[in-house]
Amino acid sequence: MNCGYVALIGRPNVGKSTLMNHILGQKISITSRKPQTTRHRILGINTSDAGQVVYMDTPGMHQDEKKALNRYLNRTADTTLLGVDVVVWLIDGLSWHEYDEQIFKKLKRAGLPVILAVNKVDKVKDKEAILAFFDQAQQRYPFEYLIPISALKGTNLDELQQRILQLLPEGGLIYPEDQITDRPERFLAAEIVREKLTRRLGDELPYAITVEIERYQELPNITKIYAIIWVERSTQKNIVIGKQGEMLKKIGSDARADIQKLIDQKVYLQLWVKVKKGWSNSERSLQSLGFSEIE
Repeated sequence: MNCGYVALIGRPNVGKSTLMNHILGQKISITSRKPQTTRHRILGINTSDAGQVVYMDTPGMHQDEKKALNRYLNRTADTTLLGVDVVVWLIDGLSWHEYDEQIFKKLKRAGLPVILAVNKVDKVKDKEAILAFFDQAQQRYPFEYLIPISALKGTNLDELQQRILQLLPEGGLIYPEDQITDRPERFLAAEIVREKLTRRLGDELPYAITVEIERYQELPNITKIYAIIWVERSTQKNIVIGKQGEMLKKIGSDARADIQKLIDQKVYLQLWVKVKKGWSNSERSLQSLGFSEIE
């Protein structure tokens, strides 16, 4: 069997979480149209007769390091390159962006086999342009494979998985064959709540929000979850709660439905909204809220 670790890297919002979820056939990483939705390194474990691929979904690599949270996201993305066997660099579109130059430098330092996966090819009508871009990309870096994919529609994902397995070392299973992630249900529940917040709220507000599970109680017929939604200002609190609590009710209803699917049990979900001023720019606050350097 071929078994090993694969880092999914790329700029924010290129489809890394969507790709991993589609490969696993189960939602492990939360998704939205907004950049920086993924904040933690999350393992997705795919076991087949051919081997075991342990995917690492990472925060997007980006240039903005104005806040402590941004610096944390970049450090998490960078450290993922340590100890993996293969890198899948996901880009969208047939052009390079400014920060891609930094990724080239990091990959050269790492010296790992890299697959370039160009996402959202279903939106590219000129297929000759894909071949031309691949030719140009191969001149810039010695990619092992260059594969056009659509993470959302599943295009060429079988080929991508086959190529990944070919590059992994031979060995025994790293995780039990029925395990699909390294994260506990408590963590996944918090992420689902944050996904619903991100999807329901405006462009800026989600970046000032994080979710903390205060209590996770598993009973025979129901799981009771008590969560705190942390924001940075009282005005943000009012937006999250909404008029007569309507927004918070919608977010809670959305999240509860997804959590029930995840754990296959009835869920009672209680949400509170509280203010922690400047949490996203405080290293101490980040640590207290579960943003650990070692994951």
